[in-house]
Amino acid sequence: MSEKNTTVLIVDDEEMVTTALRSFLQLETSYRVLTFNSPLEALESTDLEWIDVVVADFMMPEMDGITFLKAVRERRPEVTRILLTGYADKENAIRAINEAGLYYYLEKPWDNDHLQLVLRNGAERTALFRELDAKVSELESAHDDLAGIRERLIRALL
Repeated sequence: MSEKNTTVLIVDDEEMVTTALRSFLQLETSYRVLTFNSPLEALESTDLEWIDVVVADFMMPEMDGITFLKAVRERRPEVTRILLTGYADKENAIRAINEAGLYYYLEKPWDNDHLQLVLRNGAERTALFRELDAKVSELESAHDDLAGIRERLIRALL
């Protein structure tokens, strides 16, 4: 997957954080960057937008990041989900991994180089999941075609 075809959705209730992340990614990558300060609005956008990676803050007033990422997982299971938090604790990390299928747990303040690596790997992960899903669909279609041919042959022989 080429970087310019990658869409990263960022949701954090602090506008300063979304602005900083968007500015950095627009300067250093060719990602399409969508930012939201409302997890509810961000969640609505997942139904309308092609998204490869989601980065969500843990502590937000409308909905916490784990709940948000869990909802993203239900709508778009192939999308890579990253939790961004200033409150690192093992219990919430484990909860996020289990409930939201978390790919990565990133602490604030983040390191830009590390963030870039995590996003690149996350985008590649999403592309691989989508490619696998397409191959499975092709195999299922071929299987259905073969089953139809088999049925016709059996009918022709009887």
